[in-house]
Formats: sequence, C-alpha cells, structure tokens
Amino acid sequence: MAHPHTLFTGQWADLTLDEVAELAAGWGYDGLEIAISGEHLDASRWDDDEYIAERLGILEKHGLKCWTISHHLVGQAICDDPIDFRHQAMVPQRIWGDGEAEGVRQRAAEDMKDAARLAQKLGVSTIVGFTGSKIWPYVAMFPPVPQDVIDAGYQDFADRWNPILDVFDECGVRFAHEVHPSEIAYDHWTTQRTLEAIDHRPAFGLNWDPSHFLWQEIDPVSFITDFADRIYHVDCKDIRVRITGRNTRLGSHLPWGDPRRGWDFVSFGRGDVPWDAAFRALRSIGYEGPISVEWEDAGMDRLHGAKEALEFLRTLDYPASEVSFDAAFSNQS
Repeated sequence: MAHPHTLFTGQWADLTLDEVAELAAGWGYDGLEIAISGEHLDASRWDDDEYIAERLGILEKHGLKCWTISHHLVGQAICDDPIDFRHQAMVPQRIWGDGEAEGVRQRAAEDMKDAARLAQKLGVSTIVGFTGSKIWPYVAMFPPVPQDVIDAGYQDFADRWNPILDVFDECGVRFAHEVHPSEIAYDHWTTQRTLEAIDHRPAFGLNWDPSHFLWQEIDPVSFITDFADRIYHVDCKDIRVRITGRNTRLGSHLPWGDPRRGWDFVSFGRGDVPWDAAFRALRSIGYEGPISVEWEDAGMDRLHGAKEALEFLRTLDYPASEVSFDAAFSNQS
C-alpha cells in the first residue's frame, strides 16, 4: 500500500493555506505537511476551537488530510547562539519581542510547546522541525575549541529540549528533528550524540531529508537503516552536487542557483539522491508514515515542479513483493 503523499507548505508561505490546498488537491496530493509559518498555522492559537475548526475545514474542503505539521523557524531560535538579525527575520514579532537573546530562546521554547498542543488539537501525531545549536558556530574547530565547550552545547540542548519533550509526551505527539547543518544534529555522529544527550527518549526522533546528506558525503540509505527506530517522518528534497575544484562543498557564500556553487537544491527527481534505494530501505524498516515533497529549485517554476515531483514520487512508491522472486524456480508443490 502506498504511503500518503503530502506537500510541505513551508516554501509556499506567501500563499494562504486555502490557496496551497487548492493547488495541492488539483495536482493529486493526499494532504499537506503544514508549516507553522505565514498564514498557514499559528501555534499561539492552539486553544481557539473556532480557529482549529476553520483550519481543518480548509483541508476538508479540498479533500486533503494532515498527518504532520512543521515548526522549523521558531525551533531554530531555541538553542542558537548568537540570536541576531537572521532570527528576527524568521520568527513572529511576539517571539522576537525586544530581541534580548535569552528572552527569544525562552519564548521560542514555549511556542514549541504550544505547537505540540496545536498538533494534538489537529489530530496530528508528528511535528517536524529544527532545534538550533549553541555549538554550530564552532564547526570549523578553529580558533581551537575546548572539548568542554562542545559538551556544554549538548547539555544546553538537553536542558532546553527535555521540558519541551515533556509537553510532547503529555500531548501524545513526537518531534522529528531534521538533521541539517546549523542544528545540534547535522551528520551521523552528531545525531548519535544528540540522542544520547536526551537518553534516547521516544518523543524525539528524526525527519529523514537527504538533501543535506549528499554534499556532506553522508550515505542517505545507510542513515535510514542506522537510525531505523527513529525515522518518524520523510521529506523528499533533492540536490545536485558538482564539486569541480572551484565549486566547493561550503558554497562560497554564493546565492542559490549560482552555477559556481558546489551544490544546489533541485526539483525532486532531478538530482543525485538515490531515491529508489532509499525507498527500498524505508520499506525494510517498516516506515508507514507520509512521504512529503519539500520542493525547492531556484531554476524551475514551482507550479511546474510540485506537480512533476508528485508524478515522480508515484513511480517510487510501489508495493513490495509479497513472495520471493525465486519462488518460481522451486519444484516443490
């Protein structure tokens, strides 16, 4: 049986939820992974029953469902240090307030708790998002960084996120962290250490999105099997890597779509991710949740790309065989 196929709304926040839902339904998506961003969702309104009914009504109107919501942008501010102009541009004014860093972090943490309450009201079991990281600025490890600074960064993550995850547990909701540069977990070993920092509590799992794996030379298929019990959600975003000796993995501070970059996001199915192998691995671990298209491509019209992406997804999400392929060779009746 195919997974539900959903469209992540984060890249469509300039449109209303109703407008995105109409487009997605017209293309044939089963539902939306709705971002708490733009007009789409507001975590602070989790206790407004009329608001909840109105949001669910939009989905019903277009024949769509929602299995997952996302809270990437505010989540980034929970552990980040420094907090600066980048966060001010991403988070709502009520989170930014006067911009004092610790106040922003605390308000972001409370908003993430409200997101769990919102998910419960919507009948959604998983929230995808970012955590932020106190230690990401030290990724180059130069000037030299003492080990106790790194240790303190993981402790800071645990101290800030365990109270959030307590609320997730109360609401029966799970958090799926997107493993991603600038987060506390950005590759295999940092993911392992992140899980250790919170004692592997079940409320915290992973969103499998391979787009940032390839340019780091992380095998996205092995990542699925290595963290089989923690894959709580799947986002499909593609990437094309072109390391030429001039184009590098660090991007050279060049904008998206610039041909001098060493890698760039492309429409799902047009990049280098080994999608068929990945889908086979997802079947092998028994993943049964939604498959969400996170569409990004600086060189393609998104109305064309999101429709094409769903068509490609359908070619991958085929049923597994229920018999051994070599059973026909047996002469046993």
